[in-house]
Amino acid sequence: MKLIYEKSRPGRRAGTVPNPAIPRAEVPEALRRRAAPRLPELAEPEIVRHFTQLSTRNFGIDTGFYPLGSCTMKHNPRANERAVNLPGFRDLHPRQDDDSAQGALELMWRLQEILAEITGLDAVTLQPAAGSQGELTGLLVIKAHLAALGEQQRVEVLAPDSAHGTNPASVTMAGLELVGVKIDERGYVDLADLKSKLSDRTAGLMLTNPSTLGLFEENITELTKAVHETGGYCYYDGANLNAVCGISRPGDMGFDVVHINLHKTFSQPHGGGGPGGGPVAVREELAPYLPVPVVTRSGDRFRFDSDRPASVGRVRGFGGPFGVFVRSYAFIRRYGPALREMSEAAVLNANYLMARLRDAYDLPYDRACMHEFVVSARELKKQHGITALDVAKRLMDYGFHPPTVYFPLVVAEALMIEPTETEAKETLDEFADAMLAIAAEAETAPEALKEAPRSQPVRRLDEVRATKHPVLRYRFDEHPSSGDDG
Repeated sequence: MKLIYEKSRPGRRAGTVPNPAIPRAEVPEALRRRAAPRLPELAEPEIVRHFTQLSTRNFGIDTGFYPLGSCTMKHNPRANERAVNLPGFRDLHPRQDDDSAQGALELMWRLQEILAEITGLDAVTLQPAAGSQGELTGLLVIKAHLAALGEQQRVEVLAPDSAHGTNPASVTMAGLELVGVKIDERGYVDLADLKSKLSDRTAGLMLTNPSTLGLFEENITELTKAVHETGGYCYYDGANLNAVCGISRPGDMGFDVVHINLHKTFSQPHGGGGPGGGPVAVREELAPYLPVPVVTRSGDRFRFDSDRPASVGRVRGFGGPFGVFVRSYAFIRRYGPALREMSEAAVLNANYLMARLRDAYDLPYDRACMHEFVVSARELKKQHGITALDVAKRLMDYGFHPPTVYFPLVVAEALMIEPTETEAKETLDEFADAMLAIAAEAETAPEALKEAPRSQPVRRLDEVRATKHPVLRYRFDEHPSSGDDG
């Protein structure tokens, strides 16, 4: 696209005199419209009804059970929304000076202190706006510290086969190299394989605990000790913190860096990809490298501190997603010392569901789980041709959002289920009954699963075709009413 440079001249309209200071894009002649677009003319009631009807077709945590494994989707208390809409929080401007935003800064400081205590670490940045951004931030902090130590050769980050998909991506974005570690037949990190891959090139270990299989690593302290003895650092992916919050702390397990998904563990709407929050907690020796600004306290005053010469710099605009902080702070304070009950209930619910489903689905790792568990539809596929995707699609006809399917990759025909702590036993039983009914249908009426979902406005998509032939732009010639206006 060609650029035209223009400025204003007295007595003439802006944009008519060439000037190399102000660029303007000129649309090529071949791409310009030959006639005005035919826009629909609608009355307000028609528009309101249209979007209201669309909204009723959406599935959300307020309309049904959302057992989405590895991406905690819990109820978000309405009290959180009242807190975030208090005028002193709602009406803040990002560029307000510290003196006129003391309440907000104090909330952020107190949230930092709470998260440090929960993780068992020393310092926290609230700036990252998602868990994935928290991962990148944590790795950059480790990389900066290793550089300061003169250990730039440490570029390898170990991660198990069952790691979240964002882990390898974050490693690459940080300019580091991923080294895969096997998991053993019981679903745990293969300690011998890990030790064999440690060297003077090891920057650290990236681990989710409990894992995506819903299992708490039995040898967790031995794993972190082995990495530390080699000179590396241990990064804790906090995506599954909802299983252990208030029960065990990553810092006590030997981890040096933790990211926390505020929107998973401490309640915050995050459907559709955001908004979220991914604070990062670190040990004291890594604190100088945290992003700026950091909220600090001096007496009874709070301020943003940007005077951190060793900092990795900003990873996001301003101080972070403030609305998330208010909601999560309100959620944590409401639990208070009883915060561990949140995790205990989540673990209890997951084990109850697993017990109900064990006879109808394969359990690749058949023992007590944490907040989530993985079942497999491989026997249904072998005996009746029914896949995990078929099960997931049929669940929609029963009024439930499907769980995560085909992840983790180490389990064939995987369905990963996480009930969270916010669902009642009656809801869990309804979900279990539906899963059992679907398993029975696989034998007696497999066509019902292959044709599912039948009750949704959009039927099953041809995912192979969608991958090979994506629709990348709107084509006017497919709609006769558009005529030659293109």
